[in-house]
Amino acid sequence: MILSTNTFAEAADAPPLAIAHGLFGSARNWGVIAKRLAAERPVITLDMRNHAGSGWADAHSYEDLAGDLHDTLAHLPGPIDVLGHSMGGKAAMVLALTQPHLVRRLIVADIAPVAYSHDQHGPITAMRNVKLAQVEKRQDAADQMKGIEDDLKPFLLQSLDLKEKRWRLNLDVLAREMDKITGFPAITGQFPGPTLFLSGAQSDYVLPAHRDKIRSHFPQARFAKIPGAGHWLHAEKPREFETAVQVFLNAD
Repeated sequence: MILSTNTFAEAADAPPLAIAHGLFGSARNWGVIAKRLAAERPVITLDMRNHAGSGWADAHSYEDLAGDLHDTLAHLPGPIDVLGHSMGGKAAMVLALTQPHLVRRLIVADIAPVAYSHDQHGPITAMRNVKLAQVEKRQDAADQMKGIEDDLKPFLLQSLDLKEKRWRLNLDVLAREMDKITGFPAITGQFPGPTLFLSGAQSDYVLPAHRDKIRSHFPQARFAKIPGAGHWLHAEKPREFETAVQVFLNAD
């Protein structure tokens, strides 16, 4: 599947950087960061399958998502740099492990190549329960989203198409494939290139116990934490996040 993309290309003298968003996200979430990073390199933000402007499909495995990234990015002069957050980080890892020739440097934002015990059925249920015919403004939908923390609602509501009264998320498939989304495929191989696991210091998604597994796949893995940030580190500490990305991408 060819994914919907946005390209920011103020500078073109460095390898392109592709950004893959997390679950329930979109390329739009990364627009401000992409514009700033584009001062040094072309930046491509992608809508993952079953999200935003990209097509819907019946499957949502990481092999599928990595295949979409390959189909969308393989035409670029490579190798390229790839950044993925959460779900997008797992897809980026699978891309690097299966198509290492395509990736120059890899940045994995607050996720590890492991299965997690939590799921995201709560937000899906809350979005499904919104009576869209009664929604005239986003606050109407927010008022109906019971059991969802107030600071999460604006993020989810970015995927609400008010005009068409529909979610730009394939909620049925995301719910059905949740075990695959929270899991990680049984995959072999290594990505030999430089890899940064960039985490929020207040997040528990990337733990010391994960490091052996990480290094088995990514022998050049480096680890860094952003103080004061949780899982949504790029939104909570955007300047610090951008600086860490720039330093890593520009390193010799």
